[in-house]
Order: sequence, then C-alpha cells, then structure tokens
Amino acid sequence: MSENKLAGNLRSNISIGALVEVIQKQHQRSGELTEGIVERILTKSPNHTHGIKVRLDDGTVGRVKWVIPEVE
Repeated sequence: MSENKLAGNLRSNISIGALVEVIQKQHQRSGELTEGIVERILTKSPNHTHGIKVRLDDGTVGRVKWVIPEVE
C-alpha cells in the first residue's frame, strides 16, 4: 500500500494540513503508526533519516513515516 504514499523523510513532501502517518517516540519499538493532519512542522532541515518531526492537529508529536496524498 505504500506505493502511492510519499516518504516522510523529506520536508518538501510535507505541508500544513497534509494527512500523514507518524510514529511517536514511545511507539518506535513496536512501529505503531498514528494517522493525523499536520498542524506544525517542527524539523527545520530539508530531510531527516528517521522522518520529519511534526505536531498533528490533536497535539500528537511524531516523525512522519508516510504522507498520504489527497485523492481527487
């Protein structure tokens, strides 16, 4: 299913309001993903090996694993 998703390690793939799947710090071992809407991009660099850190609209902070493109 990841063939239509964008990688979360490039800041250019992520925008405010984008639907993403993030991995929270406490879920790194299990790999559990949380889906949500980006409220704020916290990583300043253009890329990060473990994913760009964001805050979701519900307050969750995590690193983006996948960006889910809008379906038209």
